[in-house]
Amino acid sequence: MSVSDRVRIKDVRLLSDNYYILKVTTFDWRRNDGQWQTQRRETYDRGNGAALLPYNIKNRTVVLVRQFRYPAYANGHDELMIEAAAGMLDDASPEARIRAEVEEETGYRLREVRKVFEAFMSPGAVTEKLHFFVAEYEPEMRIGAGGGVASEGEEIDVLELPIDEALAMISDGRIVDAKTIMLLQYAALNIFG
Repeated sequence: MSVSDRVRIKDVRLLSDNYYILKVTTFDWRRNDGQWQTQRRETYDRGNGAALLPYNIKNRTVVLVRQFRYPAYANGHDELMIEAAAGMLDDASPEARIRAEVEEETGYRLREVRKVFEAFMSPGAVTEKLHFFVAEYEPEMRIGAGGGVASEGEEIDVLELPIDEALAMISDGRIVDAKTIMLLQYAALNIFG
């Protein structure tokens, strides 16, 4: 029996479509014992996204970005977030969108990008699925300053860090962004290992 056979949607109500879409759905779920149970869940639909970690094998470095994230601040994080370059797909393919996003945020125009996995980031409430990429970079690939798009509220610092320092920043709490931790761990295991 598939999951589709176990769900009966009863009602979907739009709560907000101000920036992204927030809905509340009432549905029946068929439990393992065959009984149907009515449940209610809110879902936040912000679309799907992509993230990429540029790395340089010879220099053992990675490129990350640092920026203000209001939701993290509202939850008590009083530092700028250090992250892998990322962005929403906005109806583009994951590869096309991440290439543009990396150039916009970091100033690097990458040659080959490689998709390494996909993951739901908070499946209990958020519909977003991220496509994760890595790409090798060289200094001559930097064609601009990066920094993001000011009209979109972006003010991004570009960081080039040794991989060992970036990994240590996870341990000491300077990097607390899940997508970045996942990509750095992937790099430690599969690229720099």
